[in-house]
Amino acid sequence: MMRSVHGSESHDEADPSAGSPTVDVSLIPSVMAKLQSARASNQIDDSLASERLIGAILGRKVELGPARVDQILTYAREHGVRFGAAAVALRLVTQDQVLHALSEQFGYLYASEDRRKLMPELVGLNQPFSLQAEAVREIRSQVMMRVFTGVKPRPALAVVSPSSRDGKTFFSANLAVALAQVGGRTLIVDADLRGPRQHLVFNVENTTGLSSVLAGHVDSKVIQQVPETPNLFIMPVGITPPNPLELIERPTFGILLRELTSKFDYVVVDTPAAVYGVDAQVIAARCGAALVVARKNESRVGALQKLVSALSDSTARMAGVIVNEY
Repeated sequence: MMRSVHGSESHDEADPSAGSPTVDVSLIPSVMAKLQSARASNQIDDSLASERLIGAILGRKVELGPARVDQILTYAREHGVRFGAAAVALRLVTQDQVLHALSEQFGYLYASEDRRKLMPELVGLNQPFSLQAEAVREIRSQVMMRVFTGVKPRPALAVVSPSSRDGKTFFSANLAVALAQVGGRTLIVDADLRGPRQHLVFNVENTTGLSSVLAGHVDSKVIQQVPETPNLFIMPVGITPPNPLELIERPTFGILLRELTSKFDYVVVDTPAAVYGVDAQVIAARCGAALVVARKNESRVGALQKLVSALSDSTARMAGVIVNEY
């Protein structure tokens, strides 16, 4: 059993072969040596260096200039606050600009104000310091240890639930965001061929996608990069088919998943609720791993136990059960 997470759900191209950003490791020893030398000779103050770094980032974004940066640093020292808080207090920048600068400084994903309006359910991008985002990050750590570490070939993870409105789509979307935030190339596949919603959560086109591939109509835009999130990609459903179970039971689906898991570091698959049939069980078996989402005070214990039992008897490895407290 994993910890609870808050969420909500209504029943609902980039080149995926491109490499992840790389770092020239040959530079690390010389950089470390210089830092150690500077510290030994008292030539560097870590806190001040960090404040000047975020000052430089903000300076590029809002053209603060050296004089205003020094003004902010002086205010920060006199009032015992961080650079960003000082800049906001002096009304030279907004809180949103500070958060963007921090995201650049520490290398995590944070959506722009315009994108946040279009993707309000993605708490990891919109509210990265919230309790919801922290809960998802904690579950991400558990999932990485239980599902994505030390297993070859690496499985895809199916997110399943007993009923609709359990928060499955909300959780799977935010888990994909959290996985992308650690630097791995992440793909979320909307395999809910009965009531797809991931394209609405991520605000992307849904003209082609998984159903097209399974029907044999491959299009170059079946996989789309999520705007402003370099490591995150989505395969929406596309046109909702009249025969969803037959499509996912075809060998093509298993072959597709094997190909996707070889191209991406993490593959998260959203599924139909179990109340609509055995689709979720079939998908989980094809994926190789499953994570169950239930809603506190709403999910029926009997239905939850039946789903967990069915998944445990399949070839899918159970990663755990999430209780959604929203």
